[in-house]
Amino acid sequence: MFADRAKVFIKSGKGGDGHVSFRRELYVPAGGPDGGDGGKGGDIIFEVDDGLNTLVDFRQVRKYIAPNGQPGGKKRCHGANGRDLVIKVPEGTILKDFESGKVIADMSGENRREVILKGGRGGQGNMHYATATMQAPKYAQPGQESQELWVLLELKVIADVGLVGFPNVGKSTILSRVSNARPKIANYHFTTLDPHLGVVDLSDGAGFVMADIPGLIEGASQGVGLGHDFLRHIERTKVLIHVVDAASTEGRDPVEDIRAINNELRTYNEELMNRPQVIAANKIDAIYDKDEDPVARIQEAFEPEGIRVYPISAVSGKGLRELLYGVYELLKNSDQKPMVFEREFDLSKLQAGMNLPYTVEKNDDGEYVVEGPRIEKMLGYTNLESEKGFVFFQNFLKDSGILEELENAGIQEGDTVRMYGLAFDYYK
Repeated sequence: MFADRAKVFIKSGKGGDGHVSFRRELYVPAGGPDGGDGGKGGDIIFEVDDGLNTLVDFRQVRKYIAPNGQPGGKKRCHGANGRDLVIKVPEGTILKDFESGKVIADMSGENRREVILKGGRGGQGNMHYATATMQAPKYAQPGQESQELWVLLELKVIADVGLVGFPNVGKSTILSRVSNARPKIANYHFTTLDPHLGVVDLSDGAGFVMADIPGLIEGASQGVGLGHDFLRHIERTKVLIHVVDAASTEGRDPVEDIRAINNELRTYNEELMNRPQVIAANKIDAIYDKDEDPVARIQEAFEPEGIRVYPISAVSGKGLRELLYGVYELLKNSDQKPMVFEREFDLSKLQAGMNLPYTVEKNDDGEYVVEGPRIEKMLGYTNLESEKGFVFFQNFLKDSGILEELENAGIQEGDTVRMYGLAFDYYK
């Protein structure tokens, strides 16, 4: 089963909390703080696997969560780091933010491995906070929060040449005749529901990769049928071969067919019409009307636009050599760099936004209420009775942006700030 889209949830590992402990040994009455640091959370990494060619595995597993870092321990023991979670995808997979649709990464070309979500840093143990005046700190740093995201995976096949056209015009037959691909072929609509790739070998070591894009229909650019699923595979191709039934064996007009499909391509992505395109006027062995030459009619309609028309018979092989070498010449003159979609989604904003989720609200009593899971945890670790502990917590509020957020909310000196049952007067 071919699968080219999947929605999955990914989450990096949380950093382990720093530890609060004190050295306790015989004959060492004041050993000092020895709480160790927490371990780093595991990263979420996407990696290209050449053995994969579909996204079908993501139909069974939809959540990928990296392990958390372990908390620090006594005697300066460092918590173990969480293992990175490596997710294997086929080459050509694009990662998008599900909500915005923006591109996060394109796993194509030289981009074989990329860290998408970073695990949280481990918190520092209380051994780091000992000073000459504060020799027994009773607080440690919590581990940094994890990151999470719903992503959309889209597989866009990587081929030099794409075969496009209405269903049942002979695209699969052409691919089977000129390459090592063996697509399913039969005389009915929508035989091909999956893209097929084949390597076309020409003389002197020349060649290219050709893709049989499933048959399009009018309205495909608006998502009619499986339109979007098919059209996305055309976006990476460098040259388009527009296959048309020149003999009109199903009663359709070949010139109107070409214009209809080109209109769908233009509507879906205007840039597709800038790609080099040739027309393969197929089924010339089935033309029996001697009074009218449909191939000449196609040539008159499109060759003035710079689109070369090749009369062929995919069944007998007639004209295929000329078609392939004509396409190869177009490829040689085209940009040889693989088409890679640029990043649109800024992961650094995700990092900033998920390190410390919190809310700042003014209640009916005029108090400013600050809440958030990491704030609550920090209060549990910090000894606010000591001067150093209170300064440590103030620095935490400043570094996390909470003080700036309070000022943006209009707080004045002397106003009350409430956090989980604790109340403070605000002074700069």
